[in-house]
Amino acid sequence: MNAAIDVIIVNHNTREDLDRCLASLGSARGAALARIIVVDNASTDGSVDAVRAGWPDVEVVPLVRNVGFGAANNVGLRLATAPLVLLLNSDTVVPAGALETLAARKAESGAVAAGPRLVDAGGRPEVSFGPMLSPLGEARQWWRQRTARSDAPRARETIRRLTGVERTVDWVTGACLLADRQAVVDAGLFDERFFLYEEDVDLCAALRRRGGRILFTPAATVTHLRGRSARTAPAASRRHYDRSHVAFYEKHHPVWAPLLRLWLRLRGRPVR
Repeated sequence: MNAAIDVIIVNHNTREDLDRCLASLGSARGAALARIIVVDNASTDGSVDAVRAGWPDVEVVPLVRNVGFGAANNVGLRLATAPLVLLLNSDTVVPAGALETLAARKAESGAVAAGPRLVDAGGRPEVSFGPMLSPLGEARQWWRQRTARSDAPRARETIRRLTGVERTVDWVTGACLLADRQAVVDAGLFDERFFLYEEDVDLCAALRRRGGRILFTPAATVTHLRGRSARTAPAASRRHYDRSHVAFYEKHHPVWAPLLRLWLRLRGRPVR
């Protein structure tokens, strides 16, 4: 029997997506799913009231200000008690059986964390894992992401093959990440200097430093509607990305950080 799972969903002004996500969890709910905790980052779209009215079994934690993705997840992680935690974006849809399959593959592989194959609404896979963030790693990931966006038959087949094989990876996206709760706590939770973006890569790096294995498995598939919260404020999202990008390099690759700052400044996107 699979270990119990607490689900943590961070929400910021994605009321409709959140309702769809919770409905999918309700349909998929099995014996392994213990609690669902929604941490709301000061939404102004009625998300909190909608969850309380429509999903009375869901625990809602309304924050008075938007503290960022990693910090809000930390709020949920400190409340969680189950052996496993599932960090889940509000813009996901979880089909029946996906959580049980993901948990089973994680347990069988001995991984400390695992992520499923993510697909968009049309069933097209996204590249939801990758190598450690570095100049070379980013070049590889850029090529993969560019290929994933292409409609060319060869490109689509390349991504289908890439996402069709279970493998050990450096990181899986925080959009849907199942992990041993105590391992995440022992690793120090999310580094809250990352307001938005790169926090999942950093957390996986911390888990790996402690000897943990990160698993990507296509045995489980979850639909990801891809960054709807970010699309409501694209300029702010870009600024958060750039700041997190620089903060990541300052933490993990300090030699390269000044060059990244210079490159961003030359592109008219200085990070202060």
